[in-house]
Amino acid sequence: MPFQKVTPEKLSHSVVRQIELLILRGILRPGERLPAERELADKLGVSRPSLREAVSELQDRGLLSAKAGAGIFVADVLGSAFAPALTSLFASHDEAVFDYIAFRRDMEGLAAERAATFASDTDLKVINAVFEKMEAAHPKRNPTDEARLDADFHQAIIEASHNVVMLHMMRSMYDLLREGVFYNRSVMFKLRTTREVLLEQHRAINDALQARDPEAARAAVEAHLSYVERALEDHGKAQKNEEIAKQRFEHEQGRE
Repeated sequence: MPFQKVTPEKLSHSVVRQIELLILRGILRPGERLPAERELADKLGVSRPSLREAVSELQDRGLLSAKAGAGIFVADVLGSAFAPALTSLFASHDEAVFDYIAFRRDMEGLAAERAATFASDTDLKVINAVFEKMEAAHPKRNPTDEARLDADFHQAIIEASHNVVMLHMMRSMYDLLREGVFYNRSVMFKLRTTREVLLEQHRAINDALQARDPEAARAAVEAHLSYVERALEDHGKAQKNEEIAKQRFEHEQGRE
C-alpha cells in the first residue's frame, strides 16, 4: 500500500504558509517592510534559522525582496493593471471613462454589499477613519488631498469586502482609480457641482456600512457613481454646445 509515515511539518513551511496568507488577504501590502528578523522570529515563535529558510523560499518565489541595509519587503507582486500611458488615455476619452465608471459602479457596489456583511469591526473603523479625514479636509478646499482621500475611501471598502480576487484586482487598478477620481472631481467642479454633495454621498455610504446594511451600502455607492456619471454627461453636452456656438459665431463673422 502506498502509505508513508506522517512527519511533523518543518517550521519554515508553517512560516511560509502564514506569510503567504497575509499577502493573499492583503494584510501585508506590496512594498511593506517586514519586522526585523529577531522581532519577527519572536512573533512567530520560531528560531531565526527557520525564519531565514522561510524568507529565502519566499524570495526565490518572488513574494519577498531584500533591500541592502533596509530589510525584507513584500515584493511588488501587483504592479499596475494598466501602463501609465493607457491610464492617461482612459481619462481623456469619453468611451473609456464611462465604461470605467460603469465597471466601478458594479464592482464597488458589490464590494460595499460584501463589506457591510463581512467586514470586521477593524475594517469598519478604517473606513470611518478615512471618512473623518475627508470631513477634516473639506474646509481646506485642497482638491489634491480630497481626491486622494476619495480614492482611499473607496479602496478601503474594497479591502473590507474580504474577497481576495477583487482586492488584488482593484489594488492593481489603484492608479486608474486615483486618476479617475482626479478627473471626475475636476470636471464636476467646473460644473459648479457642490463639494458638499460629494461629501454627503460619501457620508451616506459610510453610514450604511457602519450600520451593516448591505442593501443600503450598495445603493449608496451606486447612487454616488451614477451621480458622477450624470455630471460627466452634462459636462460633455456643455462642451458640445460651446463648440457649436463657437462654430456659429465664427460662421457669422465670416459672412460679415
